[in-house]
Amino acid sequence: MIYYSIDFARKFAQDEDICVSTDCEEIINAVESYGLNIPFIRPSELSSDSSGTHDVLMHAFEFFVRKGRYYDAILLLQPTSPFRLEQHLKEVWNIYTPDIDMVVSVSESHQNPYFNLFEESELGFLKKSKNGKFASRQEIPAVYCYNGSLYLINTKSLLEQPLHTFRRVKKYVMDDLYSVDIDTPLDWVIAEVILDRNIITFNNKVS
Repeated sequence: MIYYSIDFARKFAQDEDICVSTDCEEIINAVESYGLNIPFIRPSELSSDSSGTHDVLMHAFEFFVRKGRYYDAILLLQPTSPFRLEQHLKEVWNIYTPDIDMVVSVSESHQNPYFNLFEESELGFLKKSKNGKFASRQEIPAVYCYNGSLYLINTKSLLEQPLHTFRRVKKYVMDDLYSVDIDTPLDWVIAEVILDRNIITFNNKVS
């Protein structure tokens, strides 16, 4: 999955502008055997399950600043969302402007807090997560979920606040096929089926 993201990044950037942040020796060896230098080993305090993306990005950004390299925007590519195309990023760039915090790829959610998402009340009963008087699914507002594929982040905003507090965020909608986020064994099976059946094909070096 990392190779897919490296190949994608190389379509738009030179190797010296691509950063893989990890503390895993196996990943380091795999990336360097693929011809990409790992600029640093991520500190252990930024590598736990509770580590936040903001801190990881800031660590990488500050590393490059110390090397005399400053970037106005950062593109975050999560390897677990590999089904992205060049066209997707080009369209994200067309949405991005320096006066916003971020453009993020999303998919329209099939689960909706106005319709079929529920929370448990203090009494133990289910209640809709968001109030609204809608008689059918066709009437409810569309809701979106981050698909993990593309985050084009304004560096100035990143320096001012964590990602989860961004308010000036523009969406880029990708369909379900390209929004596979591999977090579970079932997600992996779905991704394999998509590739095995050539539903998505890539012109890259991954084998």
